[in-house]
Amino acid sequence: MNKPTIVRTPNKETLLTPRFYTTDLDEMINLDISSNEEEVRASVDSLAFDINQKHFIRDEEFNDVEVDDETRELMLEFLERSCIAEFSGFLLYKQLSNRLASKQSLLARGFSLMARDEARHAGFLNKAMSDFGATLDLGCLTKVRKYTKFSPANIFFATYLSEKIGYWRYITIFNHLAENGLYRVYPIFRYFESWCQDENRHSDFFAAVLRSQNSLLTGWLADLRSKFFLFTVFATMWLNDWSRKEFYEKIGLDTKRFDKFVIRKTNLASARVFPTILDLETNSFFERLDKLNNFVIIFNSNQLSK
Repeated sequence: MNKPTIVRTPNKETLLTPRFYTTDLDEMINLDISSNEEEVRASVDSLAFDINQKHFIRDEEFNDVEVDDETRELMLEFLERSCIAEFSGFLLYKQLSNRLASKQSLLARGFSLMARDEARHAGFLNKAMSDFGATLDLGCLTKVRKYTKFSPANIFFATYLSEKIGYWRYITIFNHLAENGLYRVYPIFRYFESWCQDENRHSDFFAAVLRSQNSLLTGWLADLRSKFFLFTVFATMWLNDWSRKEFYEKIGLDTKRFDKFVIRKTNLASARVFPTILDLETNSFFERLDKLNNFVIIFNSNQLSK
C-alpha cells in the first residue's frame, strides 16, 4: 500500500476506550512479596528469556496487501485501539520499573521486561497502521489522555485479567484464521500465536505477585473485588466487540460466539488465582450482557437525537 500517512491523535474518551493508569507508588515500593518470591523470580526469569525477541519483524507479505476501503477502516480502528491499549501497558509498567528500581529490584525488573514487550507490541501495531495510511502520535497521547489512578490491589486484579483475556483473544483469532486462511485479510494475524504468549507470561507475573499477598485473596473484599473486575472486564469486551461486529465478521468470526468462548476460558483461568469467579451458566450472565448492550444502544441513540 502506498498511501499518504496521516498522523492521528485520538483524544475522545468514553467509558469503553483504553485508558492510561497510574497507582500509589509508595505503597508499591513497600510491597512484601517474600511469601512467594520464588514464583515471582521464576516468572521474571521467563520474561528475561525473551523468546519473542526476533518475532516482531515484518516480512515481504506486508508489501503486497491490498484491501477495499471498508476493510481499511475496520483494520485501522482495530489497530488503533490495540496500539493504545499496548502503549497504556507500556507507560504503567515503565513508570513502576523506574520508581521501584532502588528498593524493589525484582519487581522493577519484571515491570521493565513487560514494558519492553508492550513497547514492542505498540510499535509493531503503529507500523501496521501506516500500511493503511495512518499512524498514531503516541507521544502526544501521553499529554492529552487523563490518567486513572488505581490502588496497587486493583492494578493487580485488573491487569492480570487484561493480560489473560488478551491471551485468549489473540490465540482464538490465530487458531480460527489458521483454519480459515481466506479470512486472514492482513499479515499481522500470523503473529498472534507468539504474541499471545507474551500476554500469558505477563499474567503469570501478576498471578505470582497476587499469590504473595494473602490478604488480597481472602475474605469478603477479595471475593467482591474478584467478581467486580471479572464482570467489568467481560462487560467491556462484550460492549466493545458488539459495536465493532463488522470487524469480526470481516475475519469470519461470529462476535457473540467468540466473546462467549473467550469469557469462559478467561473465567476458568482466573480460578487458579482469584478466590472466586463468576457463575456464567446458571445466572443468565450472557443474557444480562445482551440487556446491558441493548440499554447502551438505546442510550447512545437518545444522546445522538438530542
